[in-house]
Amino acid sequence: MSGTSPNSSSPEAAARLPLFYRDAQLLSSIDHASWRLKRGDASFASAAPAVPIVVGEFQAALRNFPILFAQGGSEVGPIALLGLEQANLFVKDGKWAEGAYVPAYVRRYPFGFMAHPQGFALAIDVASERVAKGGEEGDALFTGGEPSNVTKQALDFCHAYREEAATTAEFCRALRTQDLLTDRRADATLPSGHKVGIDGFQIVDAQKFAQLDDKHVLEWHRKGWLSLVHFHLASLERFEDLLARRSARDR
Repeated sequence: MSGTSPNSSSPEAAARLPLFYRDAQLLSSIDHASWRLKRGDASFASAAPAVPIVVGEFQAALRNFPILFAQGGSEVGPIALLGLEQANLFVKDGKWAEGAYVPAYVRRYPFGFMAHPQGFALAIDVASERVAKGGEEGDALFTGGEPSNVTKQALDFCHAYREEAATTAEFCRALRTQDLLTDRRADATLPSGHKVGIDGFQIVDAQKFAQLDDKHVLEWHRKGWLSLVHFHLASLERFEDLLARRSARDR
């Protein structure tokens, strides 16, 4: 359930729980037999300036967000930049901006996968406001001791996300092996005179990418990785859109 984001003051990601999660527990038909999932909004993501994404989302995400790469432990992973400070510019009054893409990392919450001795299993953040430890409000997580449709759908979604995450990690390792990632920071002054900036992220060096040897070009073409790099580079134009969104909040 890992998640990383760029930092407005430091290039190093701090060790912490995965983004959004405060008390993740493996789901159990015994311990959580009477628990329910209530409807909720996107308020939990309102303070997130970035969220992890997987490669299958690049094409959809580039319409709204810069796609960057950030360090998380010993690995580098792609993120969608949602704000220029410690705030998500796509959430207002608990609602995600109409027409804007909602990353899968956001959509899967409060569920996720956790490691256990036998592999990975479905977990839920019991600290989420959507989790009810009884009562009648919301949808049951278990019915007759078996996972409900809500839980089955969450399991399928999280399983697909984990598979995509593995493919994403392979792609990122290839970028690092070919030394294509370079450190960057972004600074801007808003019309109000307020200065904003972020650092702690990387982008693909377009010049180095253009010099990729024929062997790797063919290999990456077959894997679909060339298009991923182009999606990433095209997404960098969305920085201007973020500035416009940030400026609009000052009005």
